[in-house]
Amino acid sequence: MLYIGLDLGSRYVKAVFMAKDKVVEDRTYETLSFYRDFGRRVNNELIIDHQRLNWPPFKGLVSTGYGRNLLKVAGAKVVPELRAHAQGALFQTGLQDFTLLDLGGQDSKVVKVKDGRMVDFRTNDKCAASSGRYLENMAAVLGITLAELSECFEEPVELTATCAVFGESELIGQIIAGYTWQQLAAGVNQSIVKRVVPMAGELISPVVVFTGGVARNRAVGRLLREALGVEVIVPVYPQLNGAIGCAVLAAADR
Repeated sequence: MLYIGLDLGSRYVKAVFMAKDKVVEDRTYETLSFYRDFGRRVNNELIIDHQRLNWPPFKGLVSTGYGRNLLKVAGAKVVPELRAHAQGALFQTGLQDFTLLDLGGQDSKVVKVKDGRMVDFRTNDKCAASSGRYLENMAAVLGITLAELSECFEEPVELTATCAVFGESELIGQIIAGYTWQQLAAGVNQSIVKRVVPMAGELISPVVVFTGGVARNRAVGRLLREALGVEVIVPVYPQLNGAIGCAVLAAADR
C-alpha cells in the first residue's frame, strides 16, 4: 500500500508516493494550476480530486508546506515544514547529526538536527534574495539557462545588493561594465552563498545537508563547501525533501 507526502510550495506542489520505505514515484505540479484544476474549497478545507490527478489508492496522506497556512488538506494530517524537512533529510541520508540547509523557491530554512531530533532552527521568508526565484530572475537577465548558471563559480563579480529587485539593476550595471556572463553568473551564485552563510553558520555542524531546488545548482554547493569549511551533502531528491518527509511520517502513523 502507498503512502503520500504532499509539499504545498509557493511555486510548486510536490507529491511523493512511498511504499516499503522506498520512493516509488513523484509528481510535481505548478502551484496555481494545482489549486485551480485539482482542488476546491469546502468549509475551509482543500478537497483534492484524487481521480483527476490519477493518484493510485493510498493508505495515508501527510501534507506540509507554504500552502498549509492557507487551507487544510481534507483527509490529511498537516505537519510543520521544519519537521517534514528534517524527517526527509534523516530518511534520505541516514545521518543523525547534521545541519539542514533548505533553499526553496521563495524562502530559506536552516535546521540543526542532533541525535535524530531537531534542536534549533532559523528561517527567512521575508526576502527572495537567497531563493530559487532570485536565481531564475538573474539567469533571465543574463539570458542563460539555470543549468548554465549552475556551472559558474570562477572569478565571481562581487554583487552587493541585498534585495532581489535591486540585484537585477546591479547585475545590469555590471553587464555594461564589460564582465563576461560566466563571471557574472559566478557572482550571482556567490551572492546566494554570502546571504545564507551567516544564518547557517549559527547552527553549523560538521555535515550540512543541502536541499531545495537551489541544491541542484552545483556551483552554489561548491561555494558553500568553501565558505563553511564543512562537508556538504546533496541527497538524491533535494527538491522533494519535504514531501519525502511527509511520506515517511504518513507511513509511521499506520
